[in-house]
Amino acid sequence: MSTPTRVCFELRIRPEMIDDYIARHSPVWPEMLDEIAASGRRNYSLFLAGGGRLIGYYETDDDEASQAYLAASPVAAKWEESMQEFFVDLGGRADQAATGLREVFNLADQRGGASGE
Repeated sequence: MSTPTRVCFELRIRPEMIDDYIARHSPVWPEMLDEIAASGRRNYSLFLAGGGRLIGYYETDDDEASQAYLAASPVAAKWEESMQEFFVDLGGRADQAATGLREVFNLADQRGGASGE
């Protein structure tokens, strides 16, 4: 079994729109959830810090294929269009313009693949 790619990214939410952003995710459209799963993403989470700093994380076996799938998805395009107003200084769709973060530590990797739990 191959090790999944871990992807972490950062976006900025307009501080005055944080409550609305949170509400928009409770719940996410069922068809969008289906598209995320169909793209190969799993263990997907979003975390919100002060000042509107949003950190996202997911795992996938092929991030390039996952990105391509969602880029071609009419459902994802509609979702991203509906979410555009929440983001600060975004040069495109949030799912395509997020700033990727570099992983510098992973417990399981350093323990030789042993469960980090």
